[in-house]
Amino acid sequence: MPNDAAALLKRYNKTAKVIDDSDSDDQVVTIKKSKSVSKKHMRKRKHSESDDDQDLPQASSVKETTGYEELDIIEKEEEDDIRERDALDQRIRLRNNLSQKKVMSFRDAKEREEAQKRLNVLSGTAKDQREIVKKMREESRKKYLPKRKEDKLYETRRYIEETEKYFNEEELTERERNELEYKKTVLKFADQFEDAGKIVKQKRYHLPDASKKIIDEPEEEERRMGDARRWEEEQLHSAMFKLGAKDRKADELDILLEDLKVDFTEAVTMSGENEEKKPVLSALEKKKLSLAETRKTLPVYSFRDEFLEAVADNQVLIVVAETGSGKTTQLPQYLYEAGYCKDGKRIGCTQPRRVAAMSVATRVAEEVGTKLGHEVGYTIRFEDCTSEKTRIKYMTDGMLLRELLNEPDLGTYSVMMIDEAHERTLHTDILFGLVKDIAKFRPDLKLLISSATLDADKFSQFFDDANIFKIPGRRFPVDIFYTKAPEADPLKAAETTVLQIHLTQGLPGDILVFLTGQEEIESMEEALNERIKHLGKRIKQLIVVPVYANLPSELQQKIFEPTPSDARKVVLATNIAETSVTIDGISYVIDPGFVKQNSYDSRSGVEHLQIVTVSKAAANQRAGRAGRTGPGKCFRLYTPHAYKNELDDQPIPEIQRTNLANVILMLLTLGIDDVVHFDYLDPPPNETVAAALEHLFALGALNHKGILTKLGRRMAEFPCDPAMSKMIVMAEKYGCTSEIISIASMLSVNAAIFYRPKNQIIHADTARKGFWSPAGDHITLLHVYERWKEANYSVQWCVDNFVQYRTLKRARDIRDQLEALLEKVEIALTSNDDPTPIRKAIASGFFYNIAALDKTGAYKTVRNRHTVQIHPHSSLFEDRPRWVIYHQLMATTKEYMREVIEVESSWINEVAPHYYKTFHLDEMAKKKMPKSMGKSKNDLERD
Repeated sequence: MPNDAAALLKRYNKTAKVIDDSDSDDQVVTIKKSKSVSKKHMRKRKHSESDDDQDLPQASSVKETTGYEELDIIEKEEEDDIRERDALDQRIRLRNNLSQKKVMSFRDAKEREEAQKRLNVLSGTAKDQREIVKKMREESRKKYLPKRKEDKLYETRRYIEETEKYFNEEELTERERNELEYKKTVLKFADQFEDAGKIVKQKRYHLPDASKKIIDEPEEEERRMGDARRWEEEQLHSAMFKLGAKDRKADELDILLEDLKVDFTEAVTMSGENEEKKPVLSALEKKKLSLAETRKTLPVYSFRDEFLEAVADNQVLIVVAETGSGKTTQLPQYLYEAGYCKDGKRIGCTQPRRVAAMSVATRVAEEVGTKLGHEVGYTIRFEDCTSEKTRIKYMTDGMLLRELLNEPDLGTYSVMMIDEAHERTLHTDILFGLVKDIAKFRPDLKLLISSATLDADKFSQFFDDANIFKIPGRRFPVDIFYTKAPEADPLKAAETTVLQIHLTQGLPGDILVFLTGQEEIESMEEALNERIKHLGKRIKQLIVVPVYANLPSELQQKIFEPTPSDARKVVLATNIAETSVTIDGISYVIDPGFVKQNSYDSRSGVEHLQIVTVSKAAANQRAGRAGRTGPGKCFRLYTPHAYKNELDDQPIPEIQRTNLANVILMLLTLGIDDVVHFDYLDPPPNETVAAALEHLFALGALNHKGILTKLGRRMAEFPCDPAMSKMIVMAEKYGCTSEIISIASMLSVNAAIFYRPKNQIIHADTARKGFWSPAGDHITLLHVYERWKEANYSVQWCVDNFVQYRTLKRARDIRDQLEALLEKVEIALTSNDDPTPIRKAIASGFFYNIAALDKTGAYKTVRNRHTVQIHPHSSLFEDRPRWVIYHQLMATTKEYMREVIEVESSWINEVAPHYYKTFHLDEMAKKKMPKSMGKSKNDLERD
C-alpha cells in the first residue's frame, strides 16, 4: 500500500480551491472540508466516471445508504478497477511481445507504402518485375555516379600532389609528363565545372542565353557598385581583428560588413591533453580510410582489452571518457565482438537526445557493415528502427523507460550502457534507480554508466562504490576569448563573429555556434545566407548547416559531411553538440552563453521553457569542441567577470526543476508505489512530488489511496504528457478518437506549423486565417492536417498555404504510432465532425489549464488566479471568449496562452466535477462580462 503517496495526496486534498463570487475580490478562497464534504467528493468522483455521464445533482440516491455501505461500494469499485487494470496490463504485454516479431519497423507511412508496392510487384507478372528492376538500377546508378566522380577526382589530385612532391620534371619520362599535364587539365576543368555549378545554384532565377554569359555577371556588378567599393573596403578593415595566429591579409577582398566588430580580450588558453605529434587527418582523408583503420585512430582503441577485462570482472562499471574518444560508438561494438550477444541477447545504449541516438546508430551500422535497423538499430519517441535481428540498440533514455513497462527485468539485454550520464536529464536520473535495482536480482546483466566529465565519484558512490574505468581523451590547446563588454544582442554578435572569423582566419577550420533552439537557429541561418548571397563570389564559400532535434534525420547528417577544401562550414547547433555529437573539423567555437531549459513552479503549477545562462561545466565542454582535431579558438560572447560570478559551477539536475507527473506515472505503472522514497541520485523536492501526485489524482490516473487505476494504465502507454494521454483516452467516450489523435500529433511536433517569409507576410497571414475556426486553435490544427490529407499529403499544397511540410510529415508519423497504440490499449478508432465533443475531449485532459475573462478584461487561470494573455497568433485573439482552455503557457514579455480553445463552464462540471466546485463555476459564469473596449496598438501587434 503506497502510504506515503496517499499521505501526500491527503495533505493536498484537505483544502479545495474555489473562486470567490464577490465582484470586489478576485482572490482564491480556501475552505476546509468536513467529513461530509469528503464523502460528497467521493460520490461526485464516482458519478463523474460512470458511463451514463449523469449530472452531479442526480446522486441523491447514494445518500440513503449508510456511511459504511458507501465505503463498501467505493472499496468494491476500486477492487474491480484494479482487477480490470491488471488484466489490461497482461493483454498489453502480450500484444507488445507479438509486435516484436517483425522484420523491420518502418520510419513513416510513405516508406511502408513504397515497401508494399515493391512486394506487390515482385509477386506480380514478369513484366512488372522487369520494370521494378529497371527502376532500381536507375536509382542505384544515380547514387553511384556522384560517388565515382568524387573518388576519381580525389585520386587525380593525390597523383598530381605526390608526383610533384617526389619527382622533378627531369626525372619523368615524356609519357609521364604528358599524363601529368593531362591530369592537371582534367582537374582544372572539373574545378571550373564545379564553380559554374555553384554560380548557377546561387542564381537560380537566371536563365542564361547565348547573348550573355554567367561568368560576366560579377564584372557587371562591379561596374554598378562604383564608389561604394571604397566604403566597403574601409568597413572591412575596421572589422578586422588580430589574434596572433596566422591572420590573413584581406586587401584583395571587397566585402560589405555593416556591423561593428566584436572586441575580444586577450586569450586564456585551455591546455591540451595527450596531443599527438603526427599530423591530423582531414575529414576527406578520414573518409578515404577504411572503416577499420578509422576505428583504430580513436583514443578508446588502445584500451579495448583493458575495457573488456574490466567489464568481465565488474557487474557495474563507471566509464569516464572525453567526448570524441569513441566510447559511444566503439564500446558497444567491442562487447558485441566479445560475444555478449549470444543466445539472442542485446546490447543497449541510451542517449539523452534523439539526434544523438539516430546519428550514432547510423555510424555504427556502417562500421558493422549492416543495414540500419538490422543488427544495429535505434528507437526514439514516435520512431522505431529495429527488428528482431537487432543486437546493438541505441535509444533515448525515455524510450528505455517505456521498454521497462513491458520488460521490467530487461531480460533481452546482456549489457545496458547509460551514456552521457553527466547531463543528468530527468529520464536518466530515474533510470539510475531502476537499473540499480535490476542489477541486484540479475547478476548476469552488465551495467555501464558513461560520463564525459571527471566528476564520477558521485556515480560510483550511488552504485555501491562501483569501480571507475578512465579512458584518457585527446584534446588540443584551445585559446578562449571573452568580450570586453556585455553584448546587448548575443545573436547578432554571434553572426558578426562568424563573418569576422571567415574573413580573417585561413582555411581549413569550421565554425560551431551554440544557440538555444530551433527558432534562433533558423533566424541566424536565414541572416547568414542573406549575407552570403549578397557577397557572392567575393568571399570563399561559407556553408551554413543547422542541427536541432526536430530536423529530419537526412538533414541532420549534413553536419558530418566533409567540408570542401576551398570552403568553410558553420554549424548552428543547440547544446546537443556539447557532448552528445562529435563533429570533426571544428576549429572555432562561438558561445553566446545561453541554453534553453524547463523550469516548473509546483505552487502555481506553471511550467516554463526559459533561456538561462549556461554553467561553467557546460561552457568548458563547449570550448573543448574546438580542440578535437587541432589547436582551436573559442569566442565567448560574455565577459570574464560574467564567467566567474554569474555562471553556476554545475547545471541544476532536471529532476529538481521540472514537472514529475509523467515519470511518476511511469514508476507507478512499473509497480513502484513508494515514489517518495524511491532511490534517487538527487531527490526532487517533496512539493514537486506532491504536486505530481495531485495532478495524476485529478486526472483519474490514481485513486484516493494513490493506487494506479485502469485509466492510468491506459494513459501510461502513450508517450505523451499525462494531460494529453487523458485527452486521447477520453476521446473514446465522445466518439472522436480519429480527430483527437490528429490534434495530439500536431501538438506533439514541437515545431512551427506555419511560416511567414519576410517578402510575403500578408499572403502568409491570409493563408493562415483560411484555416481558422471560431472554436479555437486545436480545431485550426485539425483543419490543416485534414486538408493536407485531402491533398494527398502534397508538398506543393504546403508551399501554396505557407505550411511547413517537414512538420506535417512528422505529425503524420506520430499519428500513425498513436493509432497503433489505440489498438494496443483496446480503444476503437472513431470519427465525429462535430467540434463540441472534440472540445469536450480536450477539456477532459486539460481542465487544469482553464482560464476565464474577468471584469477588467484580463484572463486569469481558474486554478491559481494567474494573469495570462491569448497569444496574438491565436484565432481567438480578437474574439476573447468567456472561458478558454490552453495547451501551454509561454513566457516572453507577458504570459501567453498557446493553442487556445473555447469551452463552456458547464463542460468543466461534466469532465472534472471532482476538481472544481460546481456552485462557484456557475457563479463566475453569471458575472457580467467587461464592456467592449478598443484595443491598444501593442495588443493588436502580431508577434
